[in-house]
Amino acid sequence: MIVSRAERAANYVVLALFAAFAIAPIGIALATALAPSTTSPGGLEVFRQAWTEGEFSRYMLTSATVAVVVVVVAVLASLLAGYAFGTMAVRGSGWLFPLFLLGLMVPTEAIVVPLFYDLRALGLTNTLWAVALPQIAQSIAFGTYWMRAYFRSAPRPVMEAARIDGAGSWRTLWSILVPIGRPAVVTLVLLVFMWTWNEFLIPLVMSPNGTFRTAPLALALFKGQHVQATGLLAAAAVLVALPVVVVYLFLQRHFIRGMVEGAVRE
Repeated sequence: MIVSRAERAANYVVLALFAAFAIAPIGIALATALAPSTTSPGGLEVFRQAWTEGEFSRYMLTSATVAVVVVVVAVLASLLAGYAFGTMAVRGSGWLFPLFLLGLMVPTEAIVVPLFYDLRALGLTNTLWAVALPQIAQSIAFGTYWMRAYFRSAPRPVMEAARIDGAGSWRTLWSILVPIGRPAVVTLVLLVFMWTWNEFLIPLVMSPNGTFRTAPLALALFKGQHVQATGLLAAAAVLVALPVVVVYLFLQRHFIRGMVEGAVRE
């Protein structure tokens, strides 16, 4: 289909407007942080002050630790489950896979209180696992669905050729399907990392004494302590959001490709 110059220009205008709408909050936060005021020094000094006063080095390290644990466990489990559901005749898959999808439909708010009592009975509250395990379970629900869609659309002739050459299921997965499905895997990694980093409710409830307080919780506490210091608040918000932005910029090529490919799959 031939696209006229006017249609192409209109497309770019629409994309530019959406990009401006998405970037505007970041730009406003940066401008607010860098502008000097009576309550903040402005410039780069405001970021140093926010970092020091909010103790964000500690809380961002906690967030990074939780995010790494959740991403590694959830993505690995999602790969294995998606591979099984997408390429194998799994006994009971007719009811087992919908059970995975049920995890996408249950909101966190509906389960967080009974989950807290369960984890407290096991002695896990105020630990890394109390914060990580619920997010691992939620991420596996989506990850299984996502990777199953990829594996169902994987090239069958390549898989059959691998089996003829003597490759087992394990080698077919790690040596063939995972490398050619890198965009789908990277997209899942980025989404799980973003959801885990931004999670607020689970760390708040599962670590009531603040032992595993994550960066979003620290930002909320910092906001309560500096209600009038808009520059400091903006700087703190930029610091907390920065890791997600950096990871996205680093993986954006694979992420966009994975989202585009995933849009045409089941």
